[in-house]
This record gives sequence, C-alpha cells and structure tokens, in this order.
Amino acid sequence: MSQLKILVLHGPNLNLLGRREPEVYGSMTLESIEKLLLEEAKRLQVSISCLQSNHEGVLVDSIHEAIDKYQGILINPGAYTHTSVAIRDAFAAAMIPVVEVHLSNIYQREEFRHHSYIAPVAIGQISGFGADSYVLGLQALVNYLQR
Repeated sequence: MSQLKILVLHGPNLNLLGRREPEVYGSMTLESIEKLLLEEAKRLQVSISCLQSNHEGVLVDSIHEAIDKYQGILINPGAYTHTSVAIRDAFAAAMIPVVEVHLSNIYQREEFRHHSYIAPVAIGQISGFGADSYVLGLQALVNYLQR
C-alpha cells in the first residue's frame, strides 16, 4: 500500500496564533503546530501538506483539488465552522474523509460557536485540547483510513 496523504487546512485568523487571544487559543504559533503535525505524520508513516487561508474560496478550491490526491483531510475551519455552507458542501461533494479540529472547546464558548456546518459531513470532531487537538485529529483520521 502506498503512503497515505493527508491535507491539513487551517481557516481564517489561524495565521495569528501565538498572538491572537492567547487565553483562548494558547501561545503556540501555527508554525509550531505544523511542526508537531509533521513529527506525528512521520511517526505514523503518512505524508501531510498544510495550507492556511483567510479566504473561504481558497479553502473550497483546496478541497476540490484534494480529490484523487489525498486520502483524508484534517481541518480547523476557524470561524467558517459556524458560517460556511460552501465548505460543508465541498466536503460532501469531494467524499474525502475529514476530521474537524478546534484548539478551544467551541461548546464552552459563545452560543453562536456551538453549531458546526462541518460536523455533519465529518467522520469526527475534536476540540478543546489546544495544539493536541490537531495531533489527536491526525491520529484518529489515520486510524480510520487504515481500517
């Protein structure tokens, strides 16, 4: 079997991690999180590619381009979690297993953050564990794909 390829997508404002509301999102930068993910991907013997965008269309295009290229997608959709039917529909159309992750526990935050458009088309969701949410999400996605 060839090596699994996973696309990691980071939504809006995640490029500001480390300086953006550290009491909510922690002090790790996006670069540090990606480094953790690369280490875990190596341990799991999978390859990952990472992309951050503040633009919904870029994320939708990336999901479309993942068809026949990646076996799974790990996404922190950021605020698009609660607003983007377009990203949800892209996942439904692509039919690539996706795991949704969040640094903070979205269910302990403002009421509007409790709804996810992504969750119904994802195989699972992990939130509230800071940078570990990404690592746990990658592990869960790889376990799912290897079954």
